[in-house]
Amino acid sequence: MNFLKLGLVPQILIGVVAGALLGVLAPAIAEPLGLLGQLFVGMLKAVAPLLVMLLVMSAIANRHESGADGRKSLLTLVLYLVGTVSAALVALLMSQWFPQQIALTDVAEGSPPVAVSAVLADVLFKLIDNPVNALLTGNFLGCLTWAILLGISFRRASVAFKDNLQTLAEGVSDIVRYVIRLAPLGIFGLVCVTVATTGIEALAGYASLALLLVSCMLIVALLVNPLIVFLLIRRNPYPVVFRCLEESGITAFFTRSSAANIPVNLSLAKKLGISEELYTVTIPVGATVNMAGAAITITVLTLAAANTLGIEVSFTTALLLCVIAALSACGASGVPSGSLLLVPLACSLFGISVDVAMQVVAVGFIISVIQDSAETALNSSTDVVYTYAVDQHGR
Repeated sequence: MNFLKLGLVPQILIGVVAGALLGVLAPAIAEPLGLLGQLFVGMLKAVAPLLVMLLVMSAIANRHESGADGRKSLLTLVLYLVGTVSAALVALLMSQWFPQQIALTDVAEGSPPVAVSAVLADVLFKLIDNPVNALLTGNFLGCLTWAILLGISFRRASVAFKDNLQTLAEGVSDIVRYVIRLAPLGIFGLVCVTVATTGIEALAGYASLALLLVSCMLIVALLVNPLIVFLLIRRNPYPVVFRCLEESGITAFFTRSSAANIPVNLSLAKKLGISEELYTVTIPVGATVNMAGAAITITVLTLAAANTLGIEVSFTTALLLCVIAALSACGASGVPSGSLLLVPLACSLFGISVDVAMQVVAVGFIISVIQDSAETALNSSTDVVYTYAVDQHGR
């Protein structure tokens, strides 16, 4: 069978298997091949900010006079919040049913935020960032702010200018499609270096904790999200849920970056027939604020630290933890392991010192090859699932 004639997902799966085998059998050869994965993720990150800015500008400048998409965008943001809080609640219940403890040893490096206000302030400053700096640093909230403002201004521009803006957006979209076609090769490289450098042994000591994290994420992906979608569209939600997990989740699992997966999600949203005026706004925003997986990670690791230190967690405090986890998750970076440095913030709720909390973060990095991959897959696929549900609502 011709490899090139296979679909993108089968090609990716072949790349995963080949990379894993090479990483186990010939790690000395596999490790340098990680460059392929780094180049792939780098290309996605390079094109994504420009794509987001042009698509949003063009969509707003050319959109028809209707408030429907504005209301749908707001409803999608509400769903993001509901989904993130629900994920934290799932993590809370699972952690109480299957309590975890952590062997605290090494201290991880990093500078965690000291308060929720610091996280929210960071989000606000990202919104008002310089547009050039936002493009250079991959600040999607800043790109989105300027794209919306310029898009509104360009509504008064000539038809020819708006047509040229649309052509430019379509041109960058074509580049994204070319980059996505390289996904099997890029993911092959990512799997090679991960297996070659991390191996399976490092995960064995924390298998129970990793299993709990992944189980929580599966519950949200396969039960909570379908329930929310069903309440909106009133029909079987699983076809779209499974398709989003297949086309968005698999890619995000290996890139481990919500920001890098934005082009993939935009392409998938177009395939699903979602309104362009809706998904060009909600997908980039979702990559920053829709962080169900991050909320799960923060909640589970914080409660594991509390259990390890013998700290009693009351029901009220546990609910407060869910809220803090959800708010903190919204400030999680769109890069690999971005949620882990927010764990100390949640730990402070129980009076756990930063030094101890950073040891918990170190454990998170050990299992991040599984935890962060599953987290990003959930976060990224959920962006499209919720956007689709809102788009179909009322049809």
